[in-house]
Amino acid sequence: MTTEPGDAEIRWQRPSHLLLRARRIQTALVTVPVALAGGIIAGAAGSAALGLGIGLGLVAAGLLCERFFARRVAVWGYAERRDDLMVKRGVMVRRQSVIPYGRMQFIDVTAGPVERSLGLATVRMHTAAAASDARIPGLDKADAAKLRDQLASLGESQAAGL
Repeated sequence: MTTEPGDAEIRWQRPSHLLLRARRIQTALVTVPVALAGGIIAGAAGSAALGLGIGLGLVAAGLLCERFFARRVAVWGYAERRDDLMVKRGVMVRRQSVIPYGRMQFIDVTAGPVERSLGLATVRMHTAAAASDARIPGLDKADAAKLRDQLASLGESQAAGL
């Protein structure tokens, strides 16, 4: 992975390694039923070979999605700085967002069923900008709660100075 100019002094933090496991589970939960259904329908409508080919093709598509998710998880990072929070992500299109603490309106901590089963959560920061989509997935539940409280505290203190 390449670093951007000025990134040398930034200490990037990464999501938990369990985030990749969560994405793999989610991919399997979609791929396996779709491949089975597609194979059965194609086999019933055509031939057994066609059904097998369709099923294997859908499994191959699921494996390609899994590789994409692995790369996506690998590039995600965040850095807490003195006046703002930086979040970077993106495989093909790299995005780096800078969210000033004073601009944060509220912070959500969410976890879907797969994340909950692995003890993970996602921290999402909301600002007045409609296009703002700053989130940090794959944090340990305790770390997510701690980061939420810390960001809320920093947001209140920075907003008071406006």
